[in-house]
Amino acid sequence: MSTSTQSESSSIKAVSLLPRTTRKHTALKSRSRRTLLPTPPCNVVIRDTHASRLADHYHNTLKDDLMYLTYHHESKPRPEPRQIRLTYDPENPYTKNRKNLPVGGSRLGKKPLPPDAPENVIRLERIQLHCMVKEAIANRSNLLPAIMAFRALSGETQGGGGRHTREGVQVVRGKSTEGGWIRPGLPCGVKVDMKGEKMWTFLSTLVDFVLPRMKEFSGVLLPAPSASPNTPSAVSGVVSFGLPPAAMALFPQIEVNVDAYTRMHGFHIHFITNAQGVGAQARARALLSGFQIPFARR
Repeated sequence: MSTSTQSESSSIKAVSLLPRTTRKHTALKSRSRRTLLPTPPCNVVIRDTHASRLADHYHNTLKDDLMYLTYHHESKPRPEPRQIRLTYDPENPYTKNRKNLPVGGSRLGKKPLPPDAPENVIRLERIQLHCMVKEAIANRSNLLPAIMAFRALSGETQGGGGRHTREGVQVVRGKSTEGGWIRPGLPCGVKVDMKGEKMWTFLSTLVDFVLPRMKEFSGVLLPAPSASPNTPSAVSGVVSFGLPPAAMALFPQIEVNVDAYTRMHGFHIHFITNAQGVGAQARARALLSGFQIPFARR
């Protein structure tokens, strides 16, 4: 008998001679503590099985058009940023950590756009769904229908597909006391972030199946012509709008088993892009209009 065969037989005998409880813990040693599922011997990462239609549309058509439409030629070099007004002496130990603001106050609403270049073309980075469930303040179990719906809509789970950056559906908790009915740490809603293939799948479902079936939805409302272009929302590059509870039942993931959800919730959709600076939100609207998302005037 070879040496390897002898070692295997001795290890089998050693395990068989162990007590039943010890053998059970030995068998579960390679299982996940959270799910009790067997842990694979290597890291399993699920990759994209096919190219997304909307992703191909962006990279092959929309990206070039957006660069042409939003290009701004700068004939002169940009001025240097304003100097810091030394209101507080950094050498003084009593004012050492006080922040010195630039001359002219906050420049958030006047932040210039980055230089126009192929790497700075506006793109969709992630989509966030957010739902406020006021009934969860009295009973946190009221969050379960919203959590189930968001998992079905996004397909996101914590660490799903071997990607450690996937956070899945998260519970939103209060950060401060508001009106006496919400306190810090109190669960009051849910949210989920989608990136990559999940993001494109949700966007395709929203444009092809949900918005055309909403008869009262004329489009995402645009700000008034007299609105200031220097507000924090106008320079953030984020486009947001809300959908009523009836719209949740129009998603195919919910419609196929709508009886499993005790209640439908309205939610907000935030399209987060890489645009920043003056006119960033206008560029974000141009990007979303290329994906057939309608906009309407007030």
